[in-house]
Amino acid sequence: MKFFEFRPKLCTVLKGYSKETFSSDLMAGVIVGIVALPLAIAFGIASGVAPEKGIVTAIIAGFLISLLGGSRVQIGGPTGAFIVIVYGIIQQYGEKGLIVATILAGALLILLGLFRLGTIIKFIPYPIVVGFTSGIALTIFTTQIKDFFGLTMTEVPADFASKWGAYFHDFATIDPWSTGVGILSIVLIVLTPRFSRKIPGSLVAIVVMTVVVYLLKKYGGVASVETIGDRFSINAELPDAQVPVMNWEMVRGLMPAALTIAVLGAIESLLSATVADGVTGDRHDSNQELMAQGIANMVTPLFGGIPATGAIARTMTNINNGGKTPVSGIVHAVVLLLILLFLMPLAQYIPMACLAGVLVVVSYNMSEWRSFRALMKNPKPDVAVLLVTFLLTVFFDLTVAIEVGLLIACLLFMKRVAETTNISVIRDEVDPSRGSDISSSEEPLSLPAGVEVYEIDGPFFFGIANKFEETMAQLGDRPVIRIIRMRRVPFIDSTGIHNLTILCRMSRQQRIHIILSGVNDQVHQALEKAGFYELVGQENICSHIDLAVVKAREFMAQREKREIEG
Repeated sequence: MKFFEFRPKLCTVLKGYSKETFSSDLMAGVIVGIVALPLAIAFGIASGVAPEKGIVTAIIAGFLISLLGGSRVQIGGPTGAFIVIVYGIIQQYGEKGLIVATILAGALLILLGLFRLGTIIKFIPYPIVVGFTSGIALTIFTTQIKDFFGLTMTEVPADFASKWGAYFHDFATIDPWSTGVGILSIVLIVLTPRFSRKIPGSLVAIVVMTVVVYLLKKYGGVASVETIGDRFSINAELPDAQVPVMNWEMVRGLMPAALTIAVLGAIESLLSATVADGVTGDRHDSNQELMAQGIANMVTPLFGGIPATGAIARTMTNINNGGKTPVSGIVHAVVLLLILLFLMPLAQYIPMACLAGVLVVVSYNMSEWRSFRALMKNPKPDVAVLLVTFLLTVFFDLTVAIEVGLLIACLLFMKRVAETTNISVIRDEVDPSRGSDISSSEEPLSLPAGVEVYEIDGPFFFGIANKFEETMAQLGDRPVIRIIRMRRVPFIDSTGIHNLTILCRMSRQQRIHIILSGVNDQVHQALEKAGFYELVGQENICSHIDLAVVKAREFMAQREKREIEG
């Protein structure tokens, strides 16, 4: 497999770069940076880390993804999709474990890009994507209930069912002021786009509710609304890089989580880039994008950051505000850096209930409930994959959900393919009206006595090989010649070759002659590489059925001649 040429999109767009383009990128970058601020803080806190670590992730990862990525307008940073998996890793392994898992995920993403596997990620079934996305959305919503209603709970259980049990048990401790802040935050987020599409609703909600809560605390005597400063101490600076200490036990234990981060990051980033292409008319480089995502996820955790990927909402904000090149993404990172250094202390006054309201809206937008409802009307196998992935994401974790979902999807796919592959036996004549490969298709092609044609219609892989074997066993007859017609076999795997080899050896023992017909180039190469032709003989491989029947007649004539002479 060939390696690809490392060529970031930034290198190609700087040719002919103008002041007008820079002006558009600058304006878009500033707006996206402002939009990213509340989301970065909210995603950081919801993931179980300090709020500034969400911003550090948006700064470093956002800068590297724009600098090295394969898309003109992709904006990278922390996203809601990672909240569940990051929170779970921190609970089990601590922040050091999260750093190691993110670095491993970055290495996996780099390998995916190096070996040009960017397009393979796009083949993950849609029901799995919707299933785990909806599951993540419900899980994020569940984690925000405590802060949204201001419940005075000492500890929130980790699993989904226990969380809701604890919520109902302590719901009497609800704080009306926190609940009001949460509800008003959602209202502001929803209503803001009706008045201005330039200003993000989440930012409006945070500014307004922070001022309201500050005034309530200072002049109204309301002290029950918890703020970021009540729970965290904020560091308004970029932390020093620290290389984590790794050992084999930690790496082995964190590899499943790292794989989940890598797969999730690859899916979300490439999906975001594809959506952006549909709007801009450009075409991103999937493998270059994965390389950039990998590098970002290897560097960011060294500074205490969390996993990052392409963010669809921020990417669309970039496009809608005039972003033309990766320069806008770089500007967005610089804007966030300036906010971190000079304005971050003000974040301590942001109410936790307001951030909960922001994440409730994020979870609603992530839920894809319309797609979920539409998929429920699809064939039962798709519904099964959707529900299994969704339920496993909610009640277990994302790693199990993706693994089991992919396994079920693969099994159901193989079952469908196996059902479409037919094996038929022809004894008298080949009908030309059935779209055959007969060269003269005006009249049926008659088969000599003692010659049978076994036609395989579909892929000949391990899911169908046993079916072919069973069909041969059920026939129980012994013709003089078997013509195995493979004109409609697009590919064959090792199990198919093995079963075909066994059939030929058994036929030789029974003195039945084997002729292959209509083998395409791909199947031909597979059989030749496996040494199959040494068993059958190159002279018994025919390009189409006409030649196979001619070869059969010649063999029958020689056989009769030997019998007469003997």
